[in-house]
Amino acid sequence: MVDSSASTAGKSSETLDQVTILFCGDSGDGMQLTGTQMGTTSAICGNDVSTLPDYPAEIRAPAGSLGGVSAFQLHFASHEIHTPGDSPDVLVAMNPAALKIHLPRLLPGGILIADRDAFTVRNLEKAGYADNPLEDAAMGTRYRVHALPVTTLTLKVLESLDLKRSAKVRCKNFFALGLVYWLYDRPLEQSLTWIEKKFVRMPLVAEANRLALQAGYHYGETADAFSVQWRVPRTTGRQGTYRLVNGNEAAALGLVTAARLAGKPLVYSSYPITPASEILHSLSRWKHLDVRTIQAEDEIAAMGATIGAAYGGSLAATGTSGPGVCLKSEALNLAVMLELPLVVINVQRGGPSTGMPTRTEQADLLQAMFGRHGESPVPLLAPASPADCFTLAIEAMRIAVRHMTPVFILSEGFLANSSEPWRIPRLQDLEPIVVKHPTEPTGFQPYSRTPETLARPWVLPGTPGMEHRLGGLEKQPLTGNVSYAAADHETMCRLRADKIARIAGFIPDLEVAGHPQASLLVLGWGGSYGAIRTAVERLAEAGRPVACAQLRYLNPFPGNLGAVLARYKRVLVPELNHGQLALLLRARYLVDVQSMGKLQGQPFKVGEIEACIMEVLSDD
Repeated sequence: MVDSSASTAGKSSETLDQVTILFCGDSGDGMQLTGTQMGTTSAICGNDVSTLPDYPAEIRAPAGSLGGVSAFQLHFASHEIHTPGDSPDVLVAMNPAALKIHLPRLLPGGILIADRDAFTVRNLEKAGYADNPLEDAAMGTRYRVHALPVTTLTLKVLESLDLKRSAKVRCKNFFALGLVYWLYDRPLEQSLTWIEKKFVRMPLVAEANRLALQAGYHYGETADAFSVQWRVPRTTGRQGTYRLVNGNEAAALGLVTAARLAGKPLVYSSYPITPASEILHSLSRWKHLDVRTIQAEDEIAAMGATIGAAYGGSLAATGTSGPGVCLKSEALNLAVMLELPLVVINVQRGGPSTGMPTRTEQADLLQAMFGRHGESPVPLLAPASPADCFTLAIEAMRIAVRHMTPVFILSEGFLANSSEPWRIPRLQDLEPIVVKHPTEPTGFQPYSRTPETLARPWVLPGTPGMEHRLGGLEKQPLTGNVSYAAADHETMCRLRADKIARIAGFIPDLEVAGHPQASLLVLGWGGSYGAIRTAVERLAEAGRPVACAQLRYLNPFPGNLGAVLARYKRVLVPELNHGQLALLLRARYLVDVQSMGKLQGQPFKVGEIEACIMEVLSDD
């Protein structure tokens, strides 16, 4: 929807309800910073925001190469949105390699802003161009092309500063940002404040970035090439205090909040691994709230320290990705046997092996469900959005403490790195996490059970009269003594499984959205939520009856899931794997669900799911 009106200085003004922008360039061009600044400013302007960073796995690929392209996609709107957008309306390309990779994504008629100074013969050769694409007349008919001397203009405005040329060139991203700020009527104040704080000890660098940002803004204001300025109004009905968070930040804040709700210290032990490392970095800043972070020498040590922290009575958590879960599995199985409360966050990435460390995937579901020897069930939770990582971090810790069990959170690279506005809750409005450490030795048995949950008592080491033995060997019921008796093993395996199954009585029923008379249910988990919901809403507007639901509890499933599945003629399950949830649903409920798999290292696009839904509906 576009509303046009006259503006001053010969420019016109148009109102849009949403915009998607893609910044791309070399990994040293500051595209992640540029996109983050645009997202933060748009959130401050009152828009709903969703972002998708995309950066290479290489530490430093050759400058100008296709392998070194870094990108950041941003979707902001005057209404609620759930995805970072399928295709950009605006592409800002800082070099030929970035243009080569991302131009196919730009919508026909979209705006292309390119730094023509970077389109040298050498850079064109690196990107595989025989000729300069900016000089191709066909491109001008397909897109609104603005080939600008961004580097030259940046150097010109900074010529009076006593900085090296290379330092001045690095400011060109702020020139591009300033131009986009003008195009979409974004204020400069947030970024100017950020620059001042970031470079407080480097005043010349701060001045250079400030001048570049302002110069880009004024270039858009005065240049004849840009005759239209667009405005995206504020989102209505959003009350409260918000901040922009990605999934890793939200998970860290959720763990800190859980510790406050429980009145316990938090111990987070982790080995750095992409894309989970940011959780460790974030938590290391919360020492003043009794948060203790441990950067372990390897994944096994991190898991061992987490078990030790839980045994000692702290709220304990660890984070990793798929390869790290493999290494943690033996110790995690020890935690299952010990029945200790702890949380494992798996930020899934492309595999197998080292795979694609900076690309997203949902292929660790079966690993989390079954990737330990013996009968060793654990609860599995999957956040639906970046902000939902906060909620499920608290929920995972609540389940761990209440049921005395390790708990998996299956996040993913898309959620971990993407950002959205998150309404900051008041601590007093959140349900406390009840922690009980028995101190009465009379009648104490280390493996006695709470009738409702089957949880065993969480006794602190050194509690007088309650000394007991824990270990990885099979237990005798109640006493916890080592037992090889066949009946004891059978009993303990069933007790551990029944304990996890009973969690279903404490979690909410699955909610279904969409047309009440729909014959098709689209069932998702994890980061597929936004694309599924948007696709179903679009189809509803077009008069196509479709329903959708999102599984945030994957083990145990919600108690009403079987009844929900039985209501629909067809069930479609989109997931970023080859059908792992579909496999579990078929086995558990004997429903012939249809799997929609994708393994490209990228999240679902709305259009992909919409097209698949239409194909399924056409078969009816």
